[in-house]
Amino acid sequence: MRTQTKRLVGLLLASFLGACLLTGCDDEPAADEQTDQQSPQKQEKRARQVADAWGGSAAAAAWSQGYYPMADAVQTPESGWRSKADEQAYETKNFDLRGNLPTTSAEHGTVDWGSGDTLTRPLWGAKKAYQSFDLNSSEGPRLTITGARLGETTITTSRGTATVPAWLFTLDGYDTPLKRVAVTPSKLPEQPIEQAQQGSAGGLRRVARLVGTATDGLSITVKATHGSCDDGPVVKVLETDESAVLYASIAGAQSGPCSADLTERSVKVKLRKPLGDRILLDALTGRPVPYGEPDALSPSWT
Repeated sequence: MRTQTKRLVGLLLASFLGACLLTGCDDEPAADEQTDQQSPQKQEKRARQVADAWGGSAAAAAWSQGYYPMADAVQTPESGWRSKADEQAYETKNFDLRGNLPTTSAEHGTVDWGSGDTLTRPLWGAKKAYQSFDLNSSEGPRLTITGARLGETTITTSRGTATVPAWLFTLDGYDTPLKRVAVTPSKLPEQPIEQAQQGSAGGLRRVARLVGTATDGLSITVKATHGSCDDGPVVKVLETDESAVLYASIAGAQSGPCSADLTERSVKVKLRKPLGDRILLDALTGRPVPYGEPDALSPSWT
């Protein structure tokens, strides 16, 4: 009887450990920790700490003087795409080069905000700029580049709209070029506050990236992550004169077995006043919220 009992306990333990491997039992907090992990007060407190750390800091001063794009570095032809096939080729980054690209150009260019504020930054060459968006070699639809020249375009930045140098790529069959911003972003300043430790900030989650800003600046759209056993992400904002700190969490988290898959969802966040040149920060990481997809055509300054 004792042997049978031991065998039963062993089977139950093995079953439990197997379930843990599938559902991540080590990551499941205790009951008191679950309550602590869903603390809006701790989330807001952390957001306030981030705002205070950046306010008047050397990092904030460096940010206010740098060039940080907040829009796509590659801009499609003004005339729009002629067909769904061409649009698909662009989205899949499928290009052909039939022509010569300039091999020499200026080493630096000027970012001009139009109010007397300018900044000199290094330039990408035409070949490097082309390689930044020609990332595929599939059998699907392709766009053909026949040449390029250095010109300029406008782009939204953390300090407002700026005129910047850009490579203007000639597309076969199009009257207007495909533009690729040529000037390189500034290096991110060293953050004045460390990232929050897991479980120490009331269930905070990272805001993945900025997707867009409303024309009037009174709302922003961001991507936030959530799991398969909850009601989705919740993103709130703490506003100061210098910053807007986003703090994200999840709603309706369920207990029990759940897959480890994470998905992203767009969340619109309303602001009390236009974002303007205030820095957009993530409460969990203590860093500026990046723009765009990590591996897409937007500039990367993270």
